[in-house]
Amino acid sequence: MKIALDAMGGDNAPAVVIEGALIAKQDLPSDVQIVLIGDKPVVEKTLLSQGASIDAFDIVHASEVIGMSEHPAKAVASKQDSSIVVGYKLLMTGEVDVFCSAGNTGAMLVAAMFTIKTIPGVLRPGIAGFIPKQSGKYGTVLDVGANAEVKPEVLAQFAHIGSLYVKYVYGIDRPTVGLMNLGEEEEKGTPLLQAAYQLIKSNDKVNFVGNIEGRDILNDKADLIICDGYVGNVILKMAESLYPILSEKGYNDPFIDLFNWEKVGGSPILGVNGNVIIGHGSSTATAICHMVKMSKQLAESGITEKIKNAYS
Repeated sequence: MKIALDAMGGDNAPAVVIEGALIAKQDLPSDVQIVLIGDKPVVEKTLLSQGASIDAFDIVHASEVIGMSEHPAKAVASKQDSSIVVGYKLLMTGEVDVFCSAGNTGAMLVAAMFTIKTIPGVLRPGIAGFIPKQSGKYGTVLDVGANAEVKPEVLAQFAHIGSLYVKYVYGIDRPTVGLMNLGEEEEKGTPLLQAAYQLIKSNDKVNFVGNIEGRDILNDKADLIICDGYVGNVILKMAESLYPILSEKGYNDPFIDLFNWEKVGGSPILGVNGNVIIGHGSSTATAICHMVKMSKQLAESGITEKIKNAYS
């Protein structure tokens, strides 16, 4: 297996990215290779500065970098030799099995649409985020930022795609699915949410438990929470804020530790023709390490093929 890692992606690249790759390399099996993508002289210099050999990884040269604040579509179109675009080209040609980056999220989404493209039959790709549960496990939230506004049909499809993801990545045979709403009753919510409710309810491939409210986010009512990217991103960012606040106040508890997003590493884009993980822009070496490990798990699950088969 080959995991392509954007060495130039993120607020603290390339030093932190390469440090994380070196940590991950120690834990990965020998048949799993990490391929670093970026300015080769810069990557080699960084490896040497961290006491590693320039032969520690395969390095694919990319002469350009898409900055975190650049306009995604313009940057992708004008920087075809950027580490993000080169990473996707490797994924498209099958030279790597998965591509991960803590770089510009918008550029990661745009480049995916231009290169590997959406799986036929999928209306909109979504980003799957993670939320701690009282059981001590993680739940999944779909979408957490790819689509600020969606139609009912898209939410219904997220329920199906997300169910496949939770089943094959986390081994939950019939994951429970809840629709994020402002009340539990079937008639609650906007016309859009009411229509989505009926579409999800009618899909026998989805183990739908109905509407869930904000108080259900952290309990075990739903393994998978469905919402648009606007709501999902608010949930995700709120959850990410808890760990540093509570740690600063001296709280020490296994459940609180689950809110440390660095231990998750990243979020997959579901519904595109390839395995892709997006990391947090401010990722530390620990977060990069876990993003690489998540990439291995994603590729091994075969989730992209599972989604393709579901819509073929």
